[in-house]
Amino acid sequence: MATLSLSLAHPQVLPLWQQGLRQRRLHGSSRHAHAAGRVQASYRGLEPLYDDGYGTVKDLGHYYRAIGELVEHDGGPPRWLCPVDAGEPAVEDAPVMLYLPGIDGMGMGLCMHHKALGTIFELRCMHIPRRDRTPFEELVTMVEDVVRAEHSASPTKPIYILGNSFGGCIALAVAARNPGTDLVLVLVNPATSFERSRIKTLLSVFSPLSDRACIAAAALLNYNIHNEVNMALSIMKSGRHPLEALSRLTSNMSSSLKHSKMLDKLPKDTLKWKIKLIKQAASYANSHIQSVTAEVLLLASCADRLLPSKSEANKLQKKLPKCRVFFFEKHGHSLLLEHGVHVSSIIKCSSLYRHSRRYHRVRDYIPPSATDMKEADKISRGTMLKTCPAMYSTMEDGAVVRGLAGLPEEGPVLLVGNHMLMGTEIIPLGAELMRRRKVVVRGVAHPLLFPRKARTRSQGHDLFDLLNLWGGVPMTYRCMYELLAAGEFVLLYPGGYREALHCKGEEHRLFWPDQAEFVRMAAQFDATIVPFGVVGEDDLVNVSH
Repeated sequence: MATLSLSLAHPQVLPLWQQGLRQRRLHGSSRHAHAAGRVQASYRGLEPLYDDGYGTVKDLGHYYRAIGELVEHDGGPPRWLCPVDAGEPAVEDAPVMLYLPGIDGMGMGLCMHHKALGTIFELRCMHIPRRDRTPFEELVTMVEDVVRAEHSASPTKPIYILGNSFGGCIALAVAARNPGTDLVLVLVNPATSFERSRIKTLLSVFSPLSDRACIAAAALLNYNIHNEVNMALSIMKSGRHPLEALSRLTSNMSSSLKHSKMLDKLPKDTLKWKIKLIKQAASYANSHIQSVTAEVLLLASCADRLLPSKSEANKLQKKLPKCRVFFFEKHGHSLLLEHGVHVSSIIKCSSLYRHSRRYHRVRDYIPPSATDMKEADKISRGTMLKTCPAMYSTMEDGAVVRGLAGLPEEGPVLLVGNHMLMGTEIIPLGAELMRRRKVVVRGVAHPLLFPRKARTRSQGHDLFDLLNLWGGVPMTYRCMYELLAAGEFVLLYPGGYREALHCKGEEHRLFWPDQAEFVRMAAQFDATIVPFGVVGEDDLVNVSH
């Protein structure tokens, strides 16, 4: 610690990064400009803390109004819609995402995610008019035509298919019939479990009634009042007025009642056709699932009262070779319309967002959004309140100031410091740089912290997800080389996990290697080396034998 804190205690001794600053300004201006350009290129034109649109859709009224407009001007064959509120992708060379709706066929189930997904994908939504009677096989062919056209235009780019319930069966069918195409499937409560669902029981009970009564009963069963109450409580916990929470809760309930009036416009025999369609879809998907070789991200609601989505997720995971499951403990069947679900963040932290056949941690990385920052603040709030971290940096004239104003403005930068107990100092350091400078600190960590997890049972993100979301990379020379070449801010702990998991009596000790190879690599890219020291964290707890 003494060697690291020397430059802070004695202003006349300049830190390493300041000693080379003048030389870099005289001799490295062209390289600096090149490096600064590469920082932007590594994020493909997207700035950290970008607006992902989550929270702009305040209630379900927006969804029901959109459906009402589609119903008023409905007719013709199935088609593809490009949501206006999604806008154009902010990411350069964004991949295509096809949204396949549930059995309603409206194609507006992603309305709360339009901007978030439209920022990083070229988003297209399938719309099936109410009076349309296109068979299941033709719907699959319709999706296949787009998949093959996109694959022909960009053979090395993946094609994303987000299938919701019934749409999940179509997505599996397309993947089974096109094993040579690079597809990434995002399945939300897929209807492959229809034969074991409560819908069949519901139909037998309400069969003497009209189609409208059956559909209304299913909609009522699907309504998740638990999620609505949780949403209202989260609004009050955030410090906003309780009346705002009550207004949003009643607005969602009244919107659902208004939606029931649209049932009067349903054509006759709609329910029979929908049931026939979903039976065919589930049967085909289940019989061909062994042919699916695509990567699959399965989002399963544990509180789904229409389909046994939780048990079906376990079943599908055993059959699909490249499947990861993300469980939602308190959410219902309409997962995409419920509060607190951020599909774009889940895709990013699952390392599934890519522009070529293989995921690249530098070229394919997308920085955290404003919503990601809020979610991280919720997770780290307790740690921040208990530790109250304070940060100081040294300016060019040797003055020590509070904050990180003394850090270089441009990359590449190599931050080299010491781990305290469990390495929790990473949280405030990364958050402060993100807020004040809009800089993503790309932490280099032990490869064991990047497992290929098969499932996550969580309402939010765990440590491993956050590492991916916030730019962590495994400790390899290749990763460091590519990060510095891209002009990134790289965070390195030479002491590694041994320093973070030190034993009793080893407080404040350094476990650094004798030869600092990172200095040579940093010099190769003319990177600024910023040494820093951390104190206080080891004094919070006592390590027993």
